[in-house]
Amino acid sequence: MKVIAIMRPAGYLAESVRLANSMGFSAITAPMIDVVDRRDANFDGFVNRIMEGESDYVIFTSANGVEFTLLKHKDPDEFIERLNKIRVVAIGPKTRDALLKNEIRVSIMPGSYSSQGLVEKLTGIEGAVIEIARSSHGAPELVKGLLEKGAVVYETQVYQIISPRDERHVTLMKRALSGDVDIFAFTSTMMVRNFMAIADDMGIKDELIRIMNEKIVAAIGKPTADTLSGLGIEVKVMPKHYTFEELLKECKKLDC
Repeated sequence: MKVIAIMRPAGYLAESVRLANSMGFSAITAPMIDVVDRRDANFDGFVNRIMEGESDYVIFTSANGVEFTLLKHKDPDEFIERLNKIRVVAIGPKTRDALLKNEIRVSIMPGSYSSQGLVEKLTGIEGAVIEIARSSHGAPELVKGLLEKGAVVYETQVYQIISPRDERHVTLMKRALSGDVDIFAFTSTMMVRNFMAIADDMGIKDELIRIMNEKIVAAIGKPTADTLSGLGIEVKVMPKHYTFEELLKECKKLDC
């Protein structure tokens, strides 16, 4: 049974391991990133524009973005009612499901679950007021692409991605050096950076990169893949649809 390293936030690990096991993989877990609440200076303006009916679109780029947005409201019912009067955009099925769970209607979801996919999907938006609620490490391509199409774009960071301290990091690194890890699954650029920072601190970065290039490295999204490539790491799996389940399926196809 092939061993896959899963480094997603702690809240995603149980489901990720279940999916991996269901496809015949054994998993080793070590969260390289985690998420915490954040309320930036733009949040009140974001809420006020929605409540006053001034926004045309609201984009959510993750299920976390949905949950952390709603958590900031003591009574979110009125806010949800207002959201349902405008066009709500979900980047992909997980985000869509989080919206629907909270009784928020989804008007648009791109075929390609990415910032580029969102930009391509939104047409005729010149002059439209677009709100984006997302993490502290959102891809700049989304805002840039929408501005280039003539939209008025506001962004608020509703949660922050951090690097947690976890004893499992050392265990993962040791097993990787021993050749016990067959697949390294990266789902964000920050995950890559934190992973390599730990390796660098342990003095094993170069050796680990050599070993990884003998194994399977999988990445969700071009920015993640580009970050790995920039470090001299060959990415052998990048699913068309940017979900962890699709990543596992692509690995399965390689019989890795």
